[in-house]
Amino acid sequence: MSATLAIDVISDVVCPWCYIGKRFLEQAIALKPEIPVEVRFRPYFLNPWVPREGISREEYLITKFGSVERYNSNNNRVVEAAAAAGLDYQRDRIKRQPNTIDCHRLILWAGEAGKAAAVKQRLMKIYFSEGGDLSQTEVLVGAAMDCGLDGDEVRARLASQQDVDEVEREAQSAKEAGIEGVPCFILGGTIALSGAQPPEYLAAAIERAAAEQAKRVAAE
Repeated sequence: MSATLAIDVISDVVCPWCYIGKRFLEQAIALKPEIPVEVRFRPYFLNPWVPREGISREEYLITKFGSVERYNSNNNRVVEAAAAAGLDYQRDRIKRQPNTIDCHRLILWAGEAGKAAAVKQRLMKIYFSEGGDLSQTEVLVGAAMDCGLDGDEVRARLASQQDVDEVEREAQSAKEAGIEGVPCFILGGTIALSGAQPPEYLAAAIERAAAEQAKRVAAE
């Protein structure tokens, strides 16, 4: 099982179950230290209808769920799950709902320096814990700098249209592949799991995918 197992994570930074699922995946990987993995983050737009400049959180919740109260009454389970995973989810701090295309561009660029996971985590923490507005360029630049990236370079790239088409195309391809719920984990290109699965379940799936991969490599 020496071959590296690719784990594709299709998710969005404003999806609370994706926040939890990322933590569960990290815990699952830690349970299988003998299996080398490469985690690749793929874009997904949970709310593609939100404009590039974002909208108020209240307007978003009313549009999508009918009312703020209805959303909050159904969201307690997510808040509790996040706390159980050791994550800080302060939903009342969230005042703006962003369009996440620039977040996904930033994660793509961070991958060039091997820092996609760190940047994705920082963006999620800004959104879920700190109530930061991810539609603001300087918030994204700050997140990049927090992870050791060059702020001026990121600012210049965000001001351009670089990789907008690529991110949109990849997010669309996930929808066309039938992925309607995130997070979605694709292990070794063979096993797909949807939702924030418990670490033990994910670890077992990683082991199965690695074994399948080893069989394929041996057959070839």
